[in-house]
Amino acid sequence: MSILSASHLTRSYPLSGTSVNALRGVSLEMSAGDFIAIMGPSGCGKSTLLQLCGAMDRPDSGSLHLDGRDITTLNDTALTQLRRERIGFVFQFFNLLPTLSVLENIAMPLLLSRESEKVAFEKARALASRVGIEHRLDHMPSQISGGEAQRAALARAVIHEPALLIADEPTGSLDSSNGQLVLDLFRQLNQDLGIAILMATHDATVAAVAHQTIKMRDGQRV
Repeated sequence: MSILSASHLTRSYPLSGTSVNALRGVSLEMSAGDFIAIMGPSGCGKSTLLQLCGAMDRPDSGSLHLDGRDITTLNDTALTQLRRERIGFVFQFFNLLPTLSVLENIAMPLLLSRESEKVAFEKARALASRVGIEHRLDHMPSQISGGEAQRAALARAVIHEPALLIADEPTGSLDSSNGQLVLDLFRQLNQDLGIAILMATHDATVAAVAHQTIKMRDGQRV
């Protein structure tokens, strides 16, 4: 089943009176259970591609479908709902809310969808156990390690069972041992839950966990 279909995406940004072409006609297809790594140097367009595929930005041209819906035609409210229901995000710097406990951070996507606290917290505890941080649920983000914070962010990203997980340099702030642990969890969740994962990285070792690697340079696939 096709989860993501992107065709000839372009995106440019104004800069100092001129225009920078961040993406120049990039296409890709993903089905349930796919795991694709996007590799390339800084400025090659990796993050721009992830922002478009994650419905965080709109392309200048090209077509983009998620779960069969043309997301280029959706208004901002519909895009917000789509992200909340069908897409999960993991970033380099965790983005946990500092005033909420680890448990509350993991449960947040369900709470925003008006799930009951009982159900949301039960699912959060189960996922925390799965990623090995069940002993940290009552802690605040400032009280846990970077590796634990990224595992909490990963649990938060999949608690609502998204069709697509967007990961932008998810091990970039971690040491090698914590990075490998997080990558192992990505692989397990991809296999066990069938979540399609689109991950950007500049590290070939990180990309090696994916099923397919797409290399980019100067806004294009190479």
